[in-house]
Amino acid sequence: MTLSVGVLDQSPIIEGETAADALANSVALARTAERLGYHRYWVAEHHASGSFAGSAPEILVAHIAAATRHIRVGSGGVMLMHYSPLKVAEVFRVLATLHPDRVDLGIGRAPGGDQLTAVALAYGSRLGLEYFAARLADLLAFVRGTTPFTEALAPVQALPEPAVSPQVWVLGSSPDGAMLAAHFGLPFCYAHFISASQLEKASKVYRRDFRPSAWLERPRLGLGVAAICADTDAEAMQLARSGEMWRLRFERGEFAPFPNMETVLNQKITEEDEKLLEARRRRQFTGTAPVVGAALRQLAADHGADELSIVSITPDFASRQHVYELLAPELGLKARP
Repeated sequence: MTLSVGVLDQSPIIEGETAADALANSVALARTAERLGYHRYWVAEHHASGSFAGSAPEILVAHIAAATRHIRVGSGGVMLMHYSPLKVAEVFRVLATLHPDRVDLGIGRAPGGDQLTAVALAYGSRLGLEYFAARLADLLAFVRGTTPFTEALAPVQALPEPAVSPQVWVLGSSPDGAMLAAHFGLPFCYAHFISASQLEKASKVYRRDFRPSAWLERPRLGLGVAAICADTDAEAMQLARSGEMWRLRFERGEFAPFPNMETVLNQKITEEDEKLLEARRRRQFTGTAPVVGAALRQLAADHGADELSIVSITPDFASRQHVYELLAPELGLKARP
């Protein structure tokens, strides 16, 4: 089985740079990924964060799709709890009409920000997470042009009608997301980079409960994985320090940009902080490209994964781009002319 490999881009903001720089880097990285032969390019959704620039993935999807030619582009993902299923379907139907057979709609259950921001996004709606399955059912109907789950919405139609519907994925980091994907017969991408501990259980639940659908005949499992590689182990560990320092700040309630290389080189991490980082290091693959590539291939094989979506954050854009350049041949990708 050929392993499909994509990029998950969180549009990180690095110290000394702006959100505009982060978004420009996302476009540049998408072009690099397309040239290297990556299959998908997904952009994340975060709100009220000084660390990530991507608060409107649908806009970034449109911009990146227009700047590339072949690579599939999508959301990783849209946080559906905040939004009207009809509006999300309309947006992605427009995208699929503009870029036929290239658009993915990844759906997440998390808020993507703090609770007050979630309230502001909902702006008066009392429909909480307990209604998520109904939201998803209506979204799928609107995307495909079938009868909505909510009976009162039966006359409503999402337009325009693209030649090829967006490919819908469920994203998650627990068995709950796996059950949802299985119930609706959708592909499921497990966020290993968020929680490695429940991967085995989630993948078993997904395969056990999967119901074939108009979307998918058999289970399709993707893994969102964090990876940093460089020409030497020492360099890779140094690059990983940026994310580690950011994590420590985040645990203290700071939503600041990721440390740049100057900060990485000059700021020390205490022994106590090192202990706190142990769990994070188990969720990230760090080292030279052959070592990281082999570990990623083994992870996919161990869990029968069909796809990998690689997220990488380093202290500067050049080293982040280099991660994907190094990994491409290790994961069997062939560059496009």
